[in-house]
Amino acid sequence: MKHFLNLNEISTKDLKGILKQAQEMKDARAGLPKGTIDENQPLHQHIVALVFEKPSTRTRTSFDVGVRQLGGQPMVLSGAEMQLGQGESIADTARVLSRYVDLIMIRTFDSDTLYELAKYSTVPIINGLTNESHPCQIMADIMTFEEKRGSIEGKKVVWFGDGNNVLNSFLHAAGKFKFSLTFSGPKELDPSKSLTQEAKNLGVEFYIDRDPYSAIKDADLIATDTWISMHDDPKVKKDRRNQLKAFQVNEELMSKAKTDVLFMHCLPAHRDEEATSGVMDGKNSVIFDEAENRLHVQKAIMRWCLSR
Repeated sequence: MKHFLNLNEISTKDLKGILKQAQEMKDARAGLPKGTIDENQPLHQHIVALVFEKPSTRTRTSFDVGVRQLGGQPMVLSGAEMQLGQGESIADTARVLSRYVDLIMIRTFDSDTLYELAKYSTVPIINGLTNESHPCQIMADIMTFEEKRGSIEGKKVVWFGDGNNVLNSFLHAAGKFKFSLTFSGPKELDPSKSLTQEAKNLGVEFYIDRDPYSAIKDADLIATDTWISMHDDPKVKKDRRNQLKAFQVNEELMSKAKTDVLFMHCLPAHRDEEATSGVMDGKNSVIFDEAENRLHVQKAIMRWCLSR
């Protein structure tokens, strides 16, 4: 049984195999209606539980559609319906769900919930997002980059803004796919020191550059994320905007980048805050290709978990 929890726990060979299969499945569906079931139906007669403690648009829709296209049946469950860990323990929830379904995807807050679920589950668990990581998103990002530019190995990736869960997964990916990663953001929002040190110990080229105009030089990929979480209180929102306004990805900053640099944002976006609409809709932006590829890469992840 294979769980898909974090990228640093999965071999580079397997991660590259997932991306290869995702691209093959995407190519095979070209021109088909979205509801067409794939010719190969590895989830036929399988039920997949999609558990959401956090609200979602892309994760919920892409996993639901992906399960259907693979011939399976999705079961969407909200945290409010389940009261995960509030009444029944997470361990017992894992044991029970394992008797009903063949695969579980969870989008949750604390990574401890994810790992406890995986510890007691007898079916594969997929990390749809935690406060600490977002591996499915980064797999879609790498798939998108390699569709457009070829191998990401040896390329320069620059992250602007908050050292958050998406950046953490970029750090994990940098070690597996051998690209360099530069963080450009305020010191107060640096990524975890233990995580960055662990990455450096594994040979990851990780840099911090507080000057966005210096950081963007020679970048092959620029990425950012929303500055404000839906769960932040008003004071945090005000402070966060003040801390991050110098790191907005705008047309002036983009003018200092390579002409063929790609711009990514995992969405949802607060337009004209972390990035301007001009950048998001500009010629370098691949944000909607990136969003589409969540579907294809997650289908490949489900197949990998079930060895299909």
